[in-house]
Amino acid sequence: PDLLTFSAGAGGEEGAAFADTLFSLFILFFAAKVGEEVFRRINQPGVIGELLGGFIVGPFALGLADVTLTAEVFAELGVVILLFTVGLEVRIDDLLAVGPMALAVGFIGFVLPIIAGTAIGFIIGADMLAAVLVGLALAATSIGITSRVLAEMGVLDRAFSRVILGAAIVDDILALLAIGLLSGFAEGELGVDTLLTLVAGLLFVGIGLALAPLGRRVPRAVFVWPKFADTPTVPVFIIMFAGALLAQFVGLAAIIGAFVVGLIIAETPVREEVEHGFRSLLGIFAPFFFAVTGANIDMSALLEPRLLLIVLVLAVMGVLTKLVGGIIGSWRLGKWNSIVVGLGMSPRGEVGIVVAALGLSLALIERETYAVLLAAVILTTLVAPVMLQWAIPRAPRDERHQDEAGAAA
Repeated sequence: PDLLTFSAGAGGEEGAAFADTLFSLFILFFAAKVGEEVFRRINQPGVIGELLGGFIVGPFALGLADVTLTAEVFAELGVVILLFTVGLEVRIDDLLAVGPMALAVGFIGFVLPIIAGTAIGFIIGADMLAAVLVGLALAATSIGITSRVLAEMGVLDRAFSRVILGAAIVDDILALLAIGLLSGFAEGELGVDTLLTLVAGLLFVGIGLALAPLGRRVPRAVFVWPKFADTPTVPVFIIMFAGALLAQFVGLAAIIGAFVVGLIIAETPVREEVEHGFRSLLGIFAPFFFAVTGANIDMSALLEPRLLLIVLVLAVMGVLTKLVGGIIGSWRLGKWNSIVVGLGMSPRGEVGIVVAALGLSLALIERETYAVLLAAVILTTLVAPVMLQWAIPRAPRDERHQDEAGAAA
């Protein structure tokens, strides 16, 4: 189609489709910002308002906006930028200091939901593979929601935040392996591809963490050497994109690549300039991710009492198992700090949705089970910011105790 025709507002069916897409993007963004404004006015996390704003205008409520492919691209770009900026605010030395603790939180908080979800799957009559898929949908953590809440509350420098971020990476790698194994079992074949993907993912994260300290030796001049770079923001945006693509290529989520690049850039002299340059990009693109997530919420599963009960049981078990994993894995941080870690691992978001969609595409679950899983996943996504808002102020800032705990870990 002719872009000039699009820009002129004509073009028949193509022009009408473009206008519909543009209108949906506008409605999603506007609803997200209105929701954020309302919730911030009442001293609640703005991300909840963005999620609810997307739901209200989405196809399962007022139907004012469609979740088009373009909207999904905007959403993915938004969460990539979000995780990059989170990486900018985390120092590599601080992250590595809580590495063993994050590993424990990620592993325990991954295994417990699988056990609980699989048991629930058997109780509701699912076969083995379908029951395991229910558990896997409860196991994977979405860091996009939690990181936004932590950033809004200004606590990304706290020990519990570093543990959450590190554990989320562990979860992503474990989810990658589990999804590959489940798909292989469902399709009757398990080749070496799953193992190779896991190794590539581990190497990617390991090399990224190893390279991060070398960023301290990179002078600012390197980032502004290109003629198109008046500031380091544009070259860094290209590097972020490359990192996200590389992570996707090796089988990891693009957001992990963006996060690792953020860790590296955080060690360079341009950290503050880049953080300032990305602030506007974050305010524009991140709301699309949360609005699209909200727009995908289908509450129909909540209309039937039996299904509603299953949804509530799955959501409660999803939160409790992550909470227990966080408390056990990070208990040395203290009672409330470990509670915050567990609650921060609770939202499933897009990761749980992907697992549920995989089960449907492989014919492992029926549409009814798919709707129940989606509702449970979204419920954990909605309640996690509220619980964090309640728990974080109760977590004492005892830096001496936290530093000792990190060293002991």
